[in-house]
Amino acid sequence: MVDHCHSDSEDPLEDQWFKDTLIVKQWERMKHEILLHKWYESERAGHDIGWDRAALDWMLRFNRRKPSSTT
Repeated sequence: MVDHCHSDSEDPLEDQWFKDTLIVKQWERMKHEILLHKWYESERAGHDIGWDRAALDWMLRFNRRKPSSTT
């Protein structure tokens, strides 16, 4: 019996179907935006503000998306 839910690879990111999912694409876009925000804010602060601070600041300032309606 073939298990189609699991590949031989231990890393699901190696599977193209996984990379093509909406949630992975959204995460990659968000990660890119946070990294840019981290760079700009670090330049403004005169030191590296770190990923955690940049991510939280970005989420509070810019990630104001409304939940999608399921109806």
